[in-house]
Amino acid sequence: MLPCLDEAEALPWVLERIPPGWRALVVDNGSTDGSAAVARALGATVVREERRGFGAACHAGLTAATADIVCFCDCDATLDPGDLVPFVRRIAAGESDLVLGRRRPESRGAWPLRARVGNLAVTRLLHRRTGVRLHDLGPLRAARREPLLALALTDRRSGYPLQMVVRAADAGWRIAEHDVPYHPRTGTSKVTGTWRGTWQAVRDMSGVLAEGGGAGEPFTGVPSGGGAGESLTQVVAGGDAAGSPRQAGEGRAGSLTRAAGGGEAESLTQAAAGGRGEAESLTQAAAGGRGEAESLTQAAAGGRGEAESLTQAAAPESADRPGRRDAGTDTPVRKGTRP
Repeated sequence: MLPCLDEAEALPWVLERIPPGWRALVVDNGSTDGSAAVARALGATVVREERRGFGAACHAGLTAATADIVCFCDCDATLDPGDLVPFVRRIAAGESDLVLGRRRPESRGAWPLRARVGNLAVTRLLHRRTGVRLHDLGPLRAARREPLLALALTDRRSGYPLQMVVRAADAGWRIAEHDVPYHPRTGTSKVTGTWRGTWQAVRDMSGVLAEGGGAGEPFTGVPSGGGAGESLTQVVAGGDAAGSPRQAGEGRAGSLTRAAGGGEAESLTQAAAGGRGEAESLTQAAAGGRGEAESLTQAAAGGRGEAESLTQAAAPESADRPGRRDAGTDTPVRKGTRP
């Protein structure tokens, strides 16, 4: 499934990389640039979803699909659908129930720093909420269609990918990660391309994390009221969960030393941007560039002050660290009952 909103420029690159024998199902979410026509001309099946929202487009594709194993991929040329082949093999072999792509930026600027910080905060809070430890919550993923439908996903905006993982974890699914290259996108992101979009995504994900149940507890469908979700909004945006994007950027923060949790000499640039020298400060990264910001340790842990260093928390893990798996290998994250 390929959720699409005004991606006519990127679609040729994406669709020509669909593996042979696979059906490309493009879900047009109200494009005005002729994306649907481009997709049809390139042989894709096009489904139209009038309700705006990333989750609405994804779920429309899931409903329209007919294959046993289904995959999700963005239409903006940041991810190669050909990289899904090992995901599907793992699902077909019964080794995993849900496989997620762990994004590895191919160039400077491919993954904006604000998006990295938001992703970091979400994965930390996901671990607190479910007990599942992930490095990324990227859009490239594969699973069996019927079990996915049985999760009864309800979010129709930016929280859809997170809700899928939360409910899969609550159901005891075996979740794995697989490294994938991440390229600079074509065009401007509708979600993380601006601080406003990032803030809105955080709001959506906050609601998902506030769903009932904790680590190892089944999903009940009853919101717990605040908690991790509220922390996420305050952490990434630096403000009140009910505030505006502007208010959200006016938080508090500490120095890099406090952020790293103990005198790390590396700059935020090196740690959070993987050593590539992005010139954004901790304030810009965590608070939208408008004030003092709380420590990244608190940000990543929802205010609990986990002891991981900034490098470990925000930068991609390197293969030469003791105990790390080589890049490109599957990383089992959680084992449970098959759906």
